[in-house]
Amino acid sequence: MPVITLTTEWKPGDIYNGIIKGKLCSMCPEAVIIDNAGNIDPFDIGQASFIIRNTYENYPKGSVHIICVHSEAGCDQDHLIVRAKDHFFVGTDNGIFNLILNSEPDEIIKIDQDGSTDELDIFAKATSDILSGKKLSDIGKSVNTLREKIPLRATIDKDVIIGSIIFIDSYGNAMSNVTKDVFNRVFENRDYRILIQSNKNFTRQISLKYSDVPVGEMLARFNQFDLLEISINGADISELLSLSIGSVVRIDLASKGTSSNHLF
Repeated sequence: MPVITLTTEWKPGDIYNGIIKGKLCSMCPEAVIIDNAGNIDPFDIGQASFIIRNTYENYPKGSVHIICVHSEAGCDQDHLIVRAKDHFFVGTDNGIFNLILNSEPDEIIKIDQDGSTDELDIFAKATSDILSGKKLSDIGKSVNTLREKIPLRATIDKDVIIGSIIFIDSYGNAMSNVTKDVFNRVFENRDYRILIQSNKNFTRQISLKYSDVPVGEMLARFNQFDLLEISINGADISELLSLSIGSVVRIDLASKGTSSNHLF
């Protein structure tokens, strides 16, 4: 059974949800339509790409992933189908495909609009054509390049790593762009402090799970994506520390004798 996923910037009650799902149900009656993620901050392709990059491979090969985030076409933003790793991505060439994929795509197609300017019509029709087995070359024109958007990476300066929060989950856990590999390159077998927002909020240890520290204590752990995550056991750290996307995470050398976990 074919699978279609939707990643959108729409709120749950937004009319656009019903429009595209209605079109897809009519054009692809055998398909399963899944809300991969919704209510993404408007135009935030960084947030959307993080979610899609870390979810799409959990779906069956051959799935079509529709991306309705900053999706209006423009003079330098075409509507595309991108085929990569046995999946199809349908969206707008605003830099998001480059952020999702860690390798060159197998095929890029600029979708023939057939007179329509509504991206919901265009995306639904392209998805229907893909699932019907139509060759991508019959859906549009082959192109060679994607618009590039450079991901925000953590920086290393001597004995300091400066990263930033790139995603906050439903529990308020704040995921950073500091990877386990980068952290180990600088601080393996060394004393360190992991600071968030200010010098007052820090920990000097990496935990494996939230319950490794008492309830109410700040902790840092590497999550399933091998990204450094800052949390409080049993509480919403993003709310307590007013964290948002872009908040700074700093890791530096620790002076001996500093207590292990501080908050406020």
